[in-house]
Amino acid sequence: MEKNRLYHLSTCNTCQRIIKELGAEHFDLQDIKEKHVEEAVIDRLAEEHGGYEAIFNKRAMKYRSQGLNTMELTEAEWKQHILKEYTFIKRPIIIIQGKSYLGNSKKVVAAAKEALEKA
Repeated sequence: MEKNRLYHLSTCNTCQRIIKELGAEHFDLQDIKEKHVEEAVIDRLAEEHGGYEAIFNKRAMKYRSQGLNTMELTEAEWKQHILKEYTFIKRPIIIIQGKSYLGNSKKVVAAAKEALEKA
């Protein structure tokens, strides 16, 4: 069975709070700045969550500074930006027993916590 994984940014206070809340001992942790999220994982997340735009972090500072917020991007372009720049993927990415939980909303964290309790 696949090991639970948590992709995070070590400099992100929100990610660190969520890791503490869920319990680091339950996960293989991967800092996405040191080792980017693998393309196969990105493809799987896009499929599970409704496309590459759905997993794109529109809060990233570079989103506006690069003018991406004013462009009409294709799914392929969203994917290329995510592959090129680690800050462009929503985080943390929590994978528990093959199911992914993406982002830091209370609802997502609560769902991940519930999945951990059932695991």
